[in-house]
Amino acid sequence: MWCVAKLDEEYIRRMEDVPALYEKPLLEEAPVVCIDEKPVALHQDTRAPLPARPGRLARRDYEYKHRGTANVFCGVEPKAGRHFLKPTPNRSAAEFADYLLEMVARYPDATTIHLVMDNLNTHARKSLSARYGEKLGGLLWERFTVRYTPKHGSWLNQAEIEVSLLSRLCLGQRRLPDLATLRSEVRACGLRLNRNRTTIQWNFTRKKARRKLHYSFTKTRYLRLSPADFREKL
Repeated sequence: MWCVAKLDEEYIRRMEDVPALYEKPLLEEAPVVCIDEKPVALHQDTRAPLPARPGRLARRDYEYKHRGTANVFCGVEPKAGRHFLKPTPNRSAAEFADYLLEMVARYPDATTIHLVMDNLNTHARKSLSARYGEKLGGLLWERFTVRYTPKHGSWLNQAEIEVSLLSRLCLGQRRLPDLATLRSEVRACGLRLNRNRTTIQWNFTRKKARRKLHYSFTKTRYLRLSPADFREKL
């Protein structure tokens, strides 16, 4: 696959770990939550758009005013159809820490929360420690069992599908002028997704990964095979 930079032991270990987690049954005491961030450009119309009417589509001027950027944290528990969308001014470590605190509050009875995310530098214990102090931040971090996707393997994160849902169902080609408007629209989208319990059907299994990338894997080692060698092992 063109997006796989280097198929080494670390890549294989993480690629085996994340799909293995997805293959487990839904457990209330150990939910699987995937998170990602979506940058959003804020634009304001310079002229009032014309609404649609019979025989005429809605129209808007091509000119607009840049109003900065914002961020939306996109979280999803794929098999349960639970969605956690939160617009913020940015994706700083402090905002990330606050988002995880809210996530913990959503699962008060869970023994652990399996958290799938990419390798962004803020996706670490230090973000919570800097925000809440070493003791409380450490306790919050320990509520999670963190599963990082491989480097250059963020496509294994189902939160990227959540980002796509947000883009298609909420953002589209619309112009949102400020954070308050973004929060209102994203909240409506989140309510709709949670009301409908919109789930994600994930089909990329470990078996498919091994066949696609031609490798054999055990708990202690992996072996890179040629397509012909791999067919013989099957």
